[in-house]
Amino acid sequence: MAFAVVARLGRDPLLTLVGVLVAYIGAIPFFLTDRPRRLLLNAGLALAGVTLLATADPRDVGWFAVSVLGAWCVLAGGTVEGVVLWIVGVAIFAAEWAADVRDPGWGAWTAGLSFTVLAALLVRHQFVLVERLSAAQATLAERSRAEERDRIAHELHDVIAHSLTVSLLHVSSARLSVEHDPQDAARALAEAERLGRQSLAEVRIVMGLPHSVDGIAAPVPGIADLPRLVDQVRDAGVDACLTVDGDVSVLPATTGVTIYRIVQEALTNAARHAPRAPVAVTVELTSESVQVHVDSAGAPGNGLGRGLLTMRDRANAVGGTCTAGPGGRGWLVEAALPLTVLDPA
Repeated sequence: MAFAVVARLGRDPLLTLVGVLVAYIGAIPFFLTDRPRRLLLNAGLALAGVTLLATADPRDVGWFAVSVLGAWCVLAGGTVEGVVLWIVGVAIFAAEWAADVRDPGWGAWTAGLSFTVLAALLVRHQFVLVERLSAAQATLAERSRAEERDRIAHELHDVIAHSLTVSLLHVSSARLSVEHDPQDAARALAEAERLGRQSLAEVRIVMGLPHSVDGIAAPVPGIADLPRLVDQVRDAGVDACLTVDGDVSVLPATTGVTIYRIVQEALTNAARHAPRAPVAVTVELTSESVQVHVDSAGAPGNGLGRGLLTMRDRANAVGGTCTAGPGGRGWLVEAALPLTVLDPA
């Protein structure tokens, strides 16, 4: 634009000054606003000023400003604004060409404007794709954080609820026998302390805190730990027994963890709500699935606690089902899990 002003100032000073004034009155706010209506209005004023400055001379580099205006309309406004300015610019070039048919330079300016607007449209499309990708990534990250928070909540519920319930049974036993059998009281308190330390270690595992010696992480509990789990409850005074039918070593680790957590939650509920009732835990492998039954002789409840929802969620996560309610000898928890882990896709 500056080159055009210098070149034309000597030939037609008045028209040059008017063109500069009109062009810059429209151009200055044009590059500072992103409102479509004002954008087109200011672009029109700037285009009028450029036309006054460079009219009837296709060699005038001032026409390059038309391409700049077209690109900016697309990038700052949108497709509609860019197309509108392209139509007006092509109309101006066509009118100039019609007035001077001997000079083909107007065709070059028309092609340049068209190419610039098209390139700006492609760039804007990429900007839109990047924005959508960023929004999708943010949504995915938030969903991942929510799922991780939910997973940690489930794990903490299972670990803490079980350990506290069994520890309270040991403390209650110690309180009752402290006067008549101090050795049994001491044994119960020691077991409660051990369970507390174990619970703290498992919480650290869930939260990802340092919990191992020499950098070796503690293993995640699985189906092989069911006997130990039942023994803990039995040592706390609950009449619990375990029956395993089939080779459980063939189960995937994810399924084993799920079975362990379901049995853990079921035993915890039984110990909490019916501490003197016998509980039978049965794990049976069939040709297509593994069946888990936890049958407590305690009185049936309403089955609306968070732990029951957690058991169902865990079973659903591996493609299985889990139900809990009145049945068997009183309260029955049943789970059916596939022998193979579902494909995440």
